[in-house]
Amino acid sequence: MPRETPCPICQRQGPWLAEPFAPFCSERCKMVDLGNWLGEEYRIASPITAEDLLELAEMEESDPDKESGSDC
Repeated sequence: MPRETPCPICQRQGPWLAEPFAPFCSERCKMVDLGNWLGEEYRIASPITAEDLLELAEMEESDPDKESGSDC
């Protein structure tokens, strides 16, 4: 059984990652999220720098929960 997670918009719990609108519970929540981006309610605070990318790569390398093997 797929793991239950909250929908990012309505917070309803369910197996959304296995659904066609993942990570949202429905097309409605997916469209609400898109509208938030288009309405500039979500913003990226600053441009990504080379240092940010190196830090992210280091975090991924040291993550004990990261599965070894293929990246599929």
